[in-house]
Amino acid sequence: MKRIKIFPKTFIYTLGLMLFIVGAAHLLLYLFIPHEIMDVTIKASEQISFSTDVNVAPYVKQTIVDALPVSLVCCIIISIGCSFWFSRKITVPIKHINMAAKQMAQMEKNAVCTISSKDEIGALADNINYLYQSLLSAIHNLEVEKQYVSESEKSKVDFLRIASHELKTPVTALNATLENMILGIGKYKDYDIYLPECKEMTEYLADMIHDILETSRLSISSEKETAVQTNLSEVISALCEPYMLIAKAKGIIFRLELFDNFSAVLPQHLFEKAISNILSNAVAYTETGKTIYVYFDEKNLIIENECQPISDEILRHLFEPFYRPDFSRNRDNGGNGLGLYIVATLFHTMDISYSFIPMKHPQGMKFIINLK
Repeated sequence: MKRIKIFPKTFIYTLGLMLFIVGAAHLLLYLFIPHEIMDVTIKASEQISFSTDVNVAPYVKQTIVDALPVSLVCCIIISIGCSFWFSRKITVPIKHINMAAKQMAQMEKNAVCTISSKDEIGALADNINYLYQSLLSAIHNLEVEKQYVSESEKSKVDFLRIASHELKTPVTALNATLENMILGIGKYKDYDIYLPECKEMTEYLADMIHDILETSRLSISSEKETAVQTNLSEVISALCEPYMLIAKAKGIIFRLELFDNFSAVLPQHLFEKAISNILSNAVAYTETGKTIYVYFDEKNLIIENECQPISDEILRHLFEPFYRPDFSRNRDNGGNGLGLYIVATLFHTMDISYSFIPMKHPQGMKFIINLK
């Protein structure tokens, strides 16, 4: 009996119980047939009447015995029908739950228990569906997190590889210059020229190492800083002040148009660092007499600067670490190629979308930062 499936098992149990009840009822009916002798009085008229004792038990007993087979057959048929209906009503939802559970065990995303009843079995099906959806959601989140960690690790490895390559070039040049100076080879005997040059190289290396360390600490800083309600009008205005002075010294027009109150929820210090890098680039790559324009529209912060528009080929690589386009290969005005990489990393950490696109009228570049 243990290996029989639930439907025949339920049917056998139910049918056996009903047959037992039917048999017990008929047996009791047969056993409790009355055996008393009845006194029957017959009155023919007002003057004539007579009485007699009649034993009706044999007649009643015979009547019940004659009706018993038909009654038993009818009760058995009714018991079979009721048992089948009851067993099916109970076991079909359980079979559906079992089939759905097998699909869920195979991680079929469209698996669902379709039970419409409102009883405990229906509640069980709803709980299983909820549990499975929660499981799928947890698995999806884990897969996303796994992919994010994988990409993050790959990004760190690539960054360290590129950083080591970028550091290797100036270190090699510095080492060669110092070695030639020590050996007194040719023009390197002139210390007054090459010692300041070596100092410039060390300063450049120090700045690059500082930027590399700052970049490597971005993820740690982002975890420590929480997002707060920030008045961006005040923050942007304060950030623009030093760059307005630099722009004025270079003969660049700096326009600033901000709403009185433009707020957003974000990590303020990380956001300030990203905007500062963008403004620094805008001032560095805008020629004398050209314009830098910083303003808000309905939901974006926009920083425009008039310059030669950047081609699509360069834009595809512009946010990569240590990437310097052909027009900025000189370290004196091209930086170390980490500015926009830091901007992209910070915005990705803060979950802020952005775009950097060329302008036609006037010619230049536009940095759009979505804040809502």
